[in-house]
Amino acid sequence: MSKQENGGDQEYKARSVALRLLARREHSRQELAMKLRQRKLDSSVISAVLDEYEDKGWLDDNRFAEEYSRQRIASGYGPVRVQAELQQRGIHHTPECVSESVDADWIHRALLLREKRFGLSDLSSDRDEKMRQARFLTRRGFTANQVERALEVRDAIDPGI
Repeated sequence: MSKQENGGDQEYKARSVALRLLARREHSRQELAMKLRQRKLDSSVISAVLDEYEDKGWLDDNRFAEEYSRQRIASGYGPVRVQAELQQRGIHHTPECVSESVDADWIHRALLLREKRFGLSDLSSDRDEKMRQARFLTRRGFTANQVERALEVRDAIDPGI
């Protein structure tokens, strides 16, 4: 097999694998490039295919960041965790759905998560339980202020908030 034919095979494989992956879900450019490199494809071929897919609008880091952020927020994760996960995937800007949410929105989400997981009992006399719930919310990616405010609430939440 000549080098020309091998290059064509690599390009065909890169295109088909990338398209198949994008058909399943959105990917960031970095994620897609990594998955193609795992298949032992040439970096120049990967770069050319990803450039073409960006030009066609099939690959879009901004669209990926918005969709990924919304999904993670709906799963109960806070702004710190969402930003960290995006950075791991090569996204170094804050999507609108994260930046437009005010602190009160994040506190409400942390409160809903706390109510679902633990209930809203009074924690003023149970330091160990308060710390356990605080660690849980912190691991979920809420800031210290958001966690503290969510732990202060003792009554049922009005779902209309």
